[in-house]
Amino acid sequence: MTILAETYLGNQATNSALQQQVAQARQAEALLEVYLQTDDRAKGRIHAHSTTGVELGIIKSREQFLSTGDVFITNLGQLLLIHLHTQTVMVLSFNGDVMGHAIDLIYLGHVLGNHHWPILVQGDRIYLEMVADPAVMEATVKNINIPGLCIDYEVRSPDAPLQFSPHTHH
Repeated sequence: MTILAETYLGNQATNSALQQQVAQARQAEALLEVYLQTDDRAKGRIHAHSTTGVELGIIKSREQFLSTGDVFITNLGQLLLIHLHTQTVMVLSFNGDVMGHAIDLIYLGHVLGNHHWPILVQGDRIYLEMVADPAVMEATVKNINIPGLCIDYEVRSPDAPLQFSPHTHH
């Protein structure tokens, strides 16, 4: 049986009364906790399992972005505490001048798009959402052989994730 959580109570980090309610629910073993991926933050309907294996359905407005510490009340009267995982992203940067490598860079964009890997370009860095095996993604990028290409990884806080645009076909 799936337990539904539709009523948002607030965030315990900014609401001391709610923080006390969560502590009391934890003490009474009436607290459910769930760990979600950062890309779940904006979804209107989320299917997940609590840390104790309880099947959950979270229903919220798409305009509401979840944060660690958000609290819902379930249809059975239990509190549900939201935790967000950190976000690991691949970071591509270039050591040196990329002038003269326009074709390689265009090809890199083609390969990333062809694999449907969400990217975000900020300044002189290209961020890739980790949607496939990291070894496969890294090997694919390295295979393009762009001189000076550096591949790193960055762990983003759940409070400051990168927002990748969804990929669509027109």
